[in-house]
Amino acid sequence: MSSVTMKEVAERAKVSVATVSRVLNSSDKVTSKTQEKVLAACKQLGYTPNLQAKRLKLGKTQTIMAVMPFLTLPSIVERLRGVQQALAPSEYDLIPFSVGSSEDRDSYLASLANRSRADGVLVISMPITEKLVQRFKSIGLPLVLIDSNHPDLTRVIVNDIAGGKMATNHLIELGHVRIGFISDHLENPLHFCSMLDRFKGYRLALEDKGIEFDPRYQKQGHHGREEARKMALELLDLPSPPTAIFAASDTQAIGVLDAARERGLSIPGDLSVIGYDNIRDADYLNLTTINQPLFESGLEGGQALLEIIETDEQEPQEKLLPVSLILRGTTGEPK
Repeated sequence: MSSVTMKEVAERAKVSVATVSRVLNSSDKVTSKTQEKVLAACKQLGYTPNLQAKRLKLGKTQTIMAVMPFLTLPSIVERLRGVQQALAPSEYDLIPFSVGSSEDRDSYLASLANRSRADGVLVISMPITEKLVQRFKSIGLPLVLIDSNHPDLTRVIVNDIAGGKMATNHLIELGHVRIGFISDHLENPLHFCSMLDRFKGYRLALEDKGIEFDPRYQKQGHHGREEARKMALELLDLPSPPTAIFAASDTQAIGVLDAARERGLSIPGDLSVIGYDNIRDADYLNLTTINQPLFESGLEGGQALLEIIETDEQEPQEKLLPVSLILRGTTGEPK
């Protein structure tokens, strides 16, 4: 903790203590010239604000917790980047926590339902039980969902069923009828439903076009490029293999491309491939994909939580973000 006081900073910068406080609190009522003088004085004197004392005075922790699965997934990382961007102008610290099972999720969220732990909580890409929703509401602790849905909570979501239909319809428009689908396990310990919704979209698109669903063309397994490569090889080795594959994530689509190269297939001549998410690697690999606004969903969720904390607005809001087709080189032009 710094022994230098705010008064000493004010004397060095030749401003009032109130002005120093405004600068440190990012007030827009201070000119840039004054801000530079105060920050320079802080640096010269080695002044660091006593955040703990400030938090005690405000009766707040100045902390936001983010609970999510699979912290290393590119889609989760992008959403978390958006949350960090939303919180950057504020004085709130972000603490991410990854859980691996529904039991871990429920236990950890129950421990967070306490105003001494955090001023607000974000839940990313996981459903939340009714019991926990009511617990958070009973103590008035703000809770916002990102990529998850509950009518009693503010949430930022995308329509993955529509995204699944969009991907499959693109392949159908190219003339494909043997269309494979590769995804994570549709039933999973965290009840993560995005993959299931994308599969529903895939089935609906086939049904709408009168194409019979063939269960041989559906594969599910653990998330990852290598696992997807193995599943794709199983599809490609069928007597009548698919001529197109919809992978429910870009990471899995990259595994499909690996399998196609291993079998000596040309893309998109012999096999069309489409992914989902539009992560950075998708652009680098020229992968056709469904874009969902990952960063924007984190940004919107973080901003929504801050607004609830600052205004105590508890009326739940739904923010539905659009998905779109990003056409690149792993599929062709519609016929």
